[in-house]
Amino acid sequence: MPAARSFEQLKGDLSRAYPGLSPQLQSIATFALEHPQDMALDTVARLAKGVGVQPSAMVRFAQALGYGGFSELQRVFRTRLLERSNHSPRLRNYRERIEAFRAGHARSGPGGVLDQFVADGIASLEQLHEHVAQADLAEAVRELAAARTIYVLGHRRSFPVAYYLSYALTQLELNAPLLDSVGGMLREPARLIGAKDALLVVSFKKYTPEVVEVAKECHARKVPVIAITDNALSPLARVAKVCFQIEERTSNPFRMLVAPICLAQALVVALGEQLD
Repeated sequence: MPAARSFEQLKGDLSRAYPGLSPQLQSIATFALEHPQDMALDTVARLAKGVGVQPSAMVRFAQALGYGGFSELQRVFRTRLLERSNHSPRLRNYRERIEAFRAGHARSGPGGVLDQFVADGIASLEQLHEHVAQADLAEAVRELAAARTIYVLGHRRSFPVAYYLSYALTQLELNAPLLDSVGGMLREPARLIGAKDALLVVSFKKYTPEVVEVAKECHARKVPVIAITDNALSPLARVAKVCFQIEERTSNPFRMLVAPICLAQALVVALGEQLD
């Protein structure tokens, strides 16, 4: 394949190539999208150590994507970093202030936990602008506004986001049923979703298999799929007409729901404006 020259193109190439990569190269792909700043700045040896592979595997990864060597691939990540630095100075400074906050409030107990979550939540919201393209937001609103029924799906830790979407869309007097698996009955109502409807699906790593399967089946039936997920390697990215990729880098093991809920609220309000 011709090598991508922009980070957005690279994400698309990785999403398409990922199923055919070896497990080792899949690990590198996941690391690359989850740590783009490290990919831009670190040496091949340090990156390989972070992934748990040999440096030669990093070179093979770059070549599998059409690059002559790793330095060509790294140039794409460096260009992304430079563009973000030029266009988002406030965001960069805010992150530095959060890091200083963490260093100055390294204490345990409930107060320390709250401090950590507040800091991570603020950082998550600040990053949301990077992850959501205005064109994607506008297209998602158009698809949802045109849908006869908006089916909403999200299990496990994605469930609060899906539940809010179903509730809020219903408040707009839209038909927005929440698909659940009570009684093992997820697949039956999902089969009723048609091309004039839309599926609004939320899932993060580790992706719930039955949720992914419903999204794939809807895609095969030409149902517009609007997905909220984490990165371009998500199985939802390959079947979604519009895919919001909310990547997060946090020091705690719990995924923050602040940004997905904020995006969900923005979708609902923007849709309400469109309908009015």
